[in-house]
Amino acid sequence: MTASKKNRKKPARASRAEAEEAIRTLISWIGEDPDREGLVETPRRVVRSFEEYFAGYAIDPADILSRTFTDVGGYTDPVLLKDIEMESRCEHHMAPFIGHAHVAYIPNGRVLGLSKLARLVDMYSRRMQTQERLTREIAGALEKHLKPKGVAVMIEAEHFCMKVRGVRKDHAQTVTTHFSGAYRKDAEMRTAFFAQVKG
Repeated sequence: MTASKKNRKKPARASRAEAEEAIRTLISWIGEDPDREGLVETPRRVVRSFEEYFAGYAIDPADILSRTFTDVGGYTDPVLLKDIEMESRCEHHMAPFIGHAHVAYIPNGRVLGLSKLARLVDMYSRRMQTQERLTREIAGALEKHLKPKGVAVMIEAEHFCMKVRGVRKDHAQTVTTHFSGAYRKDAEMRTAFFAQVKG
């Protein structure tokens, strides 16, 4: 990390009133009247929707991953939760990217409740993201808090910044992966992961 990044102060968080006024400004900028009947409540609605879109900033991954189970009957094979629906917002255009995440790990004496994997995907998805970072953050949280023998994460998503603007390529899928531990070392395990995801 460079010295300038290390010393950079986090900006003060804007108030709700400031956020709503920013939306009013954008409405005016595109040539509309923010005081028109159909638009007068739009700034409030947009800010409320942003609270949903970006709710992941208020959640700590440790809270999601702290509860584990050790009574697993000696189970040591991979655990895969696939086709987890995910929706995020690209940090470059704030346009959605929508798809599925596939998350696997190899237990190291303890396992998670399955819903925790889905919650982890949701938490990181509900932030301004790139798909590459999202993939790595999901894997990194599992590595840090669960300490499994290996982690595999794959995300397949359609990016609306390519779909409805710019290059306008419909149905193009972006695929990102991250492997650690046994998955990184063993090509057969990666092949098995891909086969399970696609099978």
